[in-house]
Amino acid sequence: MGPGAREDAMLDYLPMRLSLVPRLFNTTRPPDAVLVHASTPRGGKLSLGVEVNILPAAIEQVRRRGGLVVAQMNSHMPSPSERDPDDAALAIGERVASLANDGGTLQMGIGQLPNAAVGHMLGKREMGVWSELVSDGVMRLDRAGALDPARNVTASFLFGSPEFYEWAGESTQLVMRRTEIVNDPTNISRHQSMLSINTALQIDLYAQANASYVHGVIYSGFGGQPDFVTGALHSAGGHAVMALRSWHDKTDSSTLIPLLHDPVCSFQHSVVVTEQGLASLFGRSEHAQARLLIEQAAHPRARESLWKAAWSLGLLRTGDER
Repeated sequence: MGPGAREDAMLDYLPMRLSLVPRLFNTTRPPDAVLVHASTPRGGKLSLGVEVNILPAAIEQVRRRGGLVVAQMNSHMPSPSERDPDDAALAIGERVASLANDGGTLQMGIGQLPNAAVGHMLGKREMGVWSELVSDGVMRLDRAGALDPARNVTASFLFGSPEFYEWAGESTQLVMRRTEIVNDPTNISRHQSMLSINTALQIDLYAQANASYVHGVIYSGFGGQPDFVTGALHSAGGHAVMALRSWHDKTDSSTLIPLLHDPVCSFQHSVVVTEQGLASLFGRSEHAQARLLIEQAAHPRARESLWKAAWSLGLLRTGDER
């Protein structure tokens, strides 16, 4: 969900794991028409350009039903405005990168924090990429010699700078796959040391993440986050990392809160990282998780209120393990 639709009174949001959207097309939500952007011809062929994602499944179902597919050739691909990371982003990125292993596999969500993390991994070697999104950070890993040349860089859509698109267009290593392959938690789990890096709007003391709602109103949608969190947790040596700033400056409020009141996008992350520290949660009791989140991830301005909330929720008791 993007800014153009958030305030639309006609919006009817359909919550769904991205990996399962193709199943919708085959069951309760069969499409009647598909409108896509395609590349300009190369070698007599068109491609889906920067986004494969759910489109092959939609096109197949429309053709099966005798519907209409309209492709607009477009040589202009969308590019984000990239900001230089601030001190908080750099600190978060460095802590996330400490979890990456030589020979491991990366998934990066959208945003400044995953990109900052990749910037601290340029010295790694023989890394793989299996990610819903691929952006400029993967190009930098390739140019630094951090990627395993024997492994494909697998993605479902691209979003980056014009320089990145030039790199992608010439890469023999980049493979674009449909979402039901890339986002399948079983496929994700097969990768050794899968490091899944995502972010959220809020995390509560039960380590539940909200990446979709602001004050009960849909803001983005959870997309592939649940798929990769689940897959990474089942990967040998894997980590499902939730990276976020501990304080939201625009609202002057903590991003770590006592208890979510908006729908949960994902939970049971192995690690939560902020600029304050790294809270390693895997295998911890809910009492220990709450302590670690407050001590290692929460902003100092929020800790006193979070301690009080944790006690009132029954998440703290004398002698809890740390």
